[in-house]
Amino acid sequence: MIEESVKIHDKFSLEIKLGFNARKKQKVSDFVLNTWLFVPNSLDINPLTYEKKDFYRDLKSNIRLITPVYLLRDIAGNKNTPFTILQKSFENLASEPSRTNAADYEYQIKMFLSILKSALRNDIEHIIKNKINEDKIYLIANYIDNIQHITERYRNLRRIINAPTITKNLFNFYQFGDEFMSNIIEQHTFKLLRSIENNKHKEIAEVRNKIIGAIHQEINYKKGKGFPVAEKKEPKRNRDLIFRLGLLKKFAENELFLTANKKRDGVLIEQIYYSIAAGVSMVFATAIAFSFQIKYGNFTIPFFVALVVSYMLKDRIKDLSRYYFAYKLGRRYFDHKTKISLKGKPIGWSKEAMDFITESKVPPEVLKIRDRSAILEANNRSFSERIILYRKLVRIFRTKLDSCIQYNTSGINDIIRFNISGYINKMDNPDFPLFITDDNNSVKIIKGERTYYLNLIMQLKNEDQLIYKRYRVVLNRDGILDIEKF
Repeated sequence: MIEESVKIHDKFSLEIKLGFNARKKQKVSDFVLNTWLFVPNSLDINPLTYEKKDFYRDLKSNIRLITPVYLLRDIAGNKNTPFTILQKSFENLASEPSRTNAADYEYQIKMFLSILKSALRNDIEHIIKNKINEDKIYLIANYIDNIQHITERYRNLRRIINAPTITKNLFNFYQFGDEFMSNIIEQHTFKLLRSIENNKHKEIAEVRNKIIGAIHQEINYKKGKGFPVAEKKEPKRNRDLIFRLGLLKKFAENELFLTANKKRDGVLIEQIYYSIAAGVSMVFATAIAFSFQIKYGNFTIPFFVALVVSYMLKDRIKDLSRYYFAYKLGRRYFDHKTKISLKGKPIGWSKEAMDFITESKVPPEVLKIRDRSAILEANNRSFSERIILYRKLVRIFRTKLDSCIQYNTSGINDIIRFNISGYINKMDNPDFPLFITDDNNSVKIIKGERTYYLNLIMQLKNEDQLIYKRYRVVLNRDGILDIEKF
């Protein structure tokens, strides 16, 4: 199954998150993603102004494991908890500080932090979505209890590695984990606090104090350990804090990111076809030379002219043949192939390709989902939309994936960031004057906003799954304004 979400990453970037969930009982899972991007003609995006290299420059892909799913209460509990594996790695390192045990110790800390972050996010989202105050109060109380148990258990692990066999660098990994854990708990608890700010229910107001107490507890703990915290009227310290938060995030989550080795696809086939093109042109040139040699002899003017003409035509035939084969290859093969590996072992691959296509090559069901308005359909007769087709094929080897990780994971995520800066160069000024009359029938000018729309239609295929999703990106010269889902 393929899961997708599209959201605004920043002012000029979209984030498209694709989750490829591979079935446990199936050794090999294949996934197909086709995306049609409908671009207004006025933006002047076409094969001459926007080549493949420009498209891939705007596209950034990060492939990572789908975080193993745990309930927050299970992490805090005594059964089915990552703490069991984490504690074992601490004990092994303290008893025998080998390279293998050190690597496992670092790995388990990072996996624990990633699992905890995901569990915190899911728990907070569940509480916020709950509309029944009695349930919300109960869930908040459980949340506070759970984070207190989790922080206490992690910090008690310090006693295990507080040993002469543990170097300072190894001990730092534990401290980085402690600081990151405190940061994400503070961050998610603040999000919970904001969600109940306008709730006037009496018991919600009481539980609010517990939430604030939990936040202050973590802030005071960080201050006591010398970890940086946000402060009023300290812009430089806050800049340093933000930089450190980014470093800690990379440290904690890098075990989920997979090694992706990207290369051009179909290189061998391409060279074979290009060799055929060279051979065809050579046959033509040689045939002309032989025929004129037989008829006019070796050292004659006609034979000399024939050699020159055949040489000229040979290069043109070679180039035309190369273009023809390149076009045919582009339709059958992909631009890139990325080999995906975990801990040095291959667990799958993905292929991708981008092409401009005409409307006649867009499936009817996609055009129906595009659902152009009557005025846009009329304009398209003169100035048709440009259509970009982005194809992606992903294969996951389930048994190889399971052999590389101790935890249960459902597959991989492909997190794509698409920068639209190249699409705004030809846009008009976003401010547009509109005229109205006021109560005294005087003319007033109000400021309107000129916008453009990129329509994104995705086709997701896996086994019996075949679904279509449509998104509309609202943007202008100032950047992305909104993403609408249909």
